[in-house]
Amino acid sequence: MIKFENVGLRYGMGPEVLRDLTFEIAPSSFQFLTGPSGAGKTSLIRLLFMSLKPTRGLISVFGRDTARVGRSDLPSLRRRIGVVFQDFRLLDHLTTYENVALPLRVLGKSEAGYRADVVDLLQWVGLGERMHVLPPVLSGGEKQRAAIARALITKPEILLADEPTGNVDPPLARRLLRLFIELNRLGTSVLIATHDLALMDQVDARRIVLADGRIEIYE
Repeated sequence: MIKFENVGLRYGMGPEVLRDLTFEIAPSSFQFLTGPSGAGKTSLIRLLFMSLKPTRGLISVFGRDTARVGRSDLPSLRRRIGVVFQDFRLLDHLTTYENVALPLRVLGKSEAGYRADVVDLLQWVGLGERMHVLPPVLSGGEKQRAAIARALITKPEILLADEPTGNVDPPLARRLLRLFIELNRLGTSVLIATHDLALMDQVDARRIVLADGRIEIYE
């Protein structure tokens, strides 16, 4: 589904922040992306989501070379990838329900067609009783689950999560992990960027370990 071959990335004229990355995300796979702060995990997530283009090397997404994808084709490719950002990116003037439904509204879907799906998904992530409140009222863990629901509402083939348990306590982190595992069982490929070793030890999954912008371990 996604393949990196000798990928490098630099910002402007600075040094490379990612170097010689070669790995792939297979259909229905579950992987962790880890490494110390500053190793390049967030930059790698941005490459995967095609909000950045590599300085060198090849990134293939669903069989397309991202360097050759035109701006008009990007939205259709990105809709196949769900992203949970570290800072949630919820809109404070919209309710939980409206935040989760937003990607479908942008696609021009009618509420009559998506309302049941949004409600079901909010109940699945444990926010059925919180769908009509605004984000400032939500706890950190509730905001995280709302962000996850929004990433899933378009039924992506791949889910990318950047430190999804970084702002929650261990019990909630385990609950979120179970959501990702269940999603993977339903066929979605999952890649979680995290530095939480205890979390990773709970799943028998491949690990991509970044250090100084390189893949140090891929097992």
